[in-house]
Amino acid sequence: MSAAAHPLHVVLGAGPAGTTLAGELARRGYAVRLVSRSAPEATAEGVQPFAADVSTADGALAAVAGAAVVYHCVNVAYHRQVEVMPRVQCAVLGAVEAVGARLVVLDTLYPYGPTQGAVMTEDTPWRATSRKGRMRAQLDERYLAAHRDGRARVVLGRSADFVGPGVLNSTLGGAVFPAALSGGEVLAMGDIDLPHSYTDIRDVAAGLATLGTHPEGDGRVWHLPTTPAVTTREIHRMIETRVGRPLQRAVLTEPRPFGPFDAEFMAEYAEMFYQHTEPQIVDSTAFERAFGVRPTPLDATLDDTVEWYRALLAGTRN
Repeated sequence: MSAAAHPLHVVLGAGPAGTTLAGELARRGYAVRLVSRSAPEATAEGVQPFAADVSTADGALAAVAGAAVVYHCVNVAYHRQVEVMPRVQCAVLGAVEAVGARLVVLDTLYPYGPTQGAVMTEDTPWRATSRKGRMRAQLDERYLAAHRDGRARVVLGRSADFVGPGVLNSTLGGAVFPAALSGGEVLAMGDIDLPHSYTDIRDVAAGLATLGTHPEGDGRVWHLPTTPAVTTREIHRMIETRVGRPLQRAVLTEPRPFGPFDAEFMAEYAEMFYQHTEPQIVDSTAFERAFGVRPTPLDATLDDTVEWYRALLAGTRN
């Protein structure tokens, strides 16, 4: 069946998650529209770029026109999240209600707050203490209430920190791999002997696409497929094997500017620094059992990520 014969899937947000998701949906044969404030440029084959400001009612309506499924992968500058993300939610929820589309939301672990190292499952209580964590929890409560009230069909997919090809702004991204390959200082935060979960960006995409095509999962939170957590020190050892040199680490025991993370970002990130001073362990067993989707092994994720960054530094990445 051609993509044109399939219902339209609309991805809001053209960052690493949205871009990877749009490509995943197109490969599965769906008609896909990828939306950002300025139309995305290098989209995958079969992905239609579209420009709209989905923080406004008119922009969100234009973006989702004709959609059967909408994926909310929008993010904003870290220091503006508390201000802007509720506005985006209001516009997007109103738009999907108006057109009758299902809504799949990419979510974070922030609503859980500090867990003292307990394994996070979908049953973990929401005990956020940070501004951004409380904001995310309030948004999620509204999403789920909209579903319960019959105003929209909604499902949430939560991810750990991103890693993988195309991921730059992550604690396991642009502050790690380029320096690992060139011999510079590699960022590490907090206690590097604590386990910390990361979700391959391709598993984020596969997980969201699965939720988008399985309405039986609606009305709840799911943890997207995430490989078992290992310590940051172990991840660094695995990277050393791949780059053929020992890593020169800069370990931040408290938030301060480093590499791509400037003073403004780190000031905002300070309230989230607990994520690096206690274990961050995500369990995605429920999703894996329900949908038969397994996470990419960490070895494969690191192989592909190192190669992606090697091509980026060589100027040969497509």
